[in-house]
Amino acid sequence: MRYDFDAVVDRSGNHAAKYDERVKKFGTDQVIPLWIADMDFRTAQPIIDALTQRAQEGLWGYTSRPDSYFAAIRAWQKRRNNWDIDQSLMSWSLGVVQSISAMVRLFTPEGGSVLIQTPVYSEFYDMTEAWNRKVLENQFVEKDGKWSVDWEDFEAKLQQADLFLLCNPHNPLGIVWTPEELRRMVELCMKYHVPLFSDEIHSDLIFHGKHHTPAATVSPEAARYVTTGISGTKTFNLAGLQASAVVFPDAHSKQVFDHYWQCMDIHRNNAFSLTAMEAAFNHGEEWLEQLLAYLSDNFDYVVRYCEERIPQIKTYAPDATYLMWLDCRALGLDNESLRRFMIEKAHLGLNEGWSFGRSLNGFMRLNAACPRATLEKALGQLEAAVQTLSR
Repeated sequence: MRYDFDAVVDRSGNHAAKYDERVKKFGTDQVIPLWIADMDFRTAQPIIDALTQRAQEGLWGYTSRPDSYFAAIRAWQKRRNNWDIDQSLMSWSLGVVQSISAMVRLFTPEGGSVLIQTPVYSEFYDMTEAWNRKVLENQFVEKDGKWSVDWEDFEAKLQQADLFLLCNPHNPLGIVWTPEELRRMVELCMKYHVPLFSDEIHSDLIFHGKHHTPAATVSPEAARYVTTGISGTKTFNLAGLQASAVVFPDAHSKQVFDHYWQCMDIHRNNAFSLTAMEAAFNHGEEWLEQLLAYLSDNFDYVVRYCEERIPQIKTYAPDATYLMWLDCRALGLDNESLRRFMIEKAHLGLNEGWSFGRSLNGFMRLNAACPRATLEKALGQLEAAVQTLSR
């Protein structure tokens, strides 16, 4: 079937955090929300149909997880990424962020250090500091709008680290790591005996002919070393159902992880996440392919608009995710002034760049996973706001 991603869906009645938490986040609800990483699109019809049928059963007691649940994830990874996962080494988790939290708690010592590459998804900071671990930053090097790894610094920081959190592909920079880059990271982690957790939640959202490489597949040694977090929640806009999978390199690590959650009696899907994930991975591919084409066009629209009408703001079409990194440094505003400008003048709710890299100044993150009409309105407001600065 053909999906209409131009359709504007009214989310005001479904308790969407993206909309209902605007006052909490921005101090006002008079902003177009382009921040939290979910999409303003209805999901694939087979998922809707499966959930409708499940809802109509009218009985949602404790729900067991059949082998078909992990089999669907495994088949998807094999089909999309040529990753042949050992199903016995897969665990369920509430989400990839919760998996990161558990990895920090379980696989680093009290007062230990966690290496992250910044700018990066802010929960990498949050989950580290929540357990009183120290954040080590391997800051990316930026040149002419391109970001790359400072390898000398990466290796030096690894020697102080107890865990490395990799964002693969990268949020918010939209980088699709090459097999060579991933292999170099994995080999350095092995050299210094630093466990590696790879957050691959955006791995289905890849553009421009690029291909996602699971970090665990770059070598036989990597398969025995890397732990990976994956989910369909970003891919199919199902974050509110809370379900993900973790792929472990060995049975012992999986046992430690599973025991942690069992001690809190958290070990089952809810009835609807189970149904949605199987439907997504078994029947959602047609929707995803149409989504990727629409998102790519959205990226191009934002890039052209900024180049032609708001040249003070630099951006680019990311190779992964549906998130765009805006360089607003030419506006000459400090971080707090830039935040107020976006809220009070442009009436946009964006993510502040400093939350992804605390030493950064002048960046914002924009979520482009919305109907084109929403982007048109948002960029028109941004253009008008920038013109007031010029005057």
